[in-house]
Amino acid sequence: MFRVSRQIDFCYGHRLLDYPGKCRHLHGHNGRAILSFAAGTLDDQGMVLDFGVIKQVVGGWIDEHLDHRMILRRDDPAVPLLQELGEPLHLIDVNPTAENIARLIADYAVAQGFPIVEVRLWETPHCFATFRP
Repeated sequence: MFRVSRQIDFCYGHRLLDYPGKCRHLHGHNGRAILSFAAGTLDDQGMVLDFGVIKQVVGGWIDEHLDHRMILRRDDPAVPLLQELGEPLHLIDVNPTAENIARLIADYAVAQGFPIVEVRLWETPHCFATFRP
C-alpha cells in the first residue's frame, strides 16, 4: 500500500453551542489539516495522487470555504448578526468541532473521487482530531 500526505494551513473562527467550556465563545484558530491518501497501485506517473492536485482541488476548496471564515452551526444565534455585518461564514448542521471540520474536509475529498484515508486537523499546536472515512 502506498500513502502520501499533504499539509494545508488555514485560519478559521468558530464556537461550540451547548458547551460549558471556553469554546462556547467566538474565537479563532490557526488550523493545520494533514490529508493522507492511499492506493494499492500507482498511476502512470508513479503517484498515488499528485501533491499539486491535492493543493489545487482540496486546498482551493479550503481557501474558498473555510479559510478566514467563521465556521458555525447553522442554528447559531450569532449567524443573522454576522450575516448582516457581511462577515464570511461557513454554516454546518453540527457543532464545528475539530472532529467535524476534519470530517467536512474528508467528505469533500471523497466527493472529488480522491483516495483519502485520513484527515488530521490540528486545532492548536498541541491538539488534533482525526477522521478516517
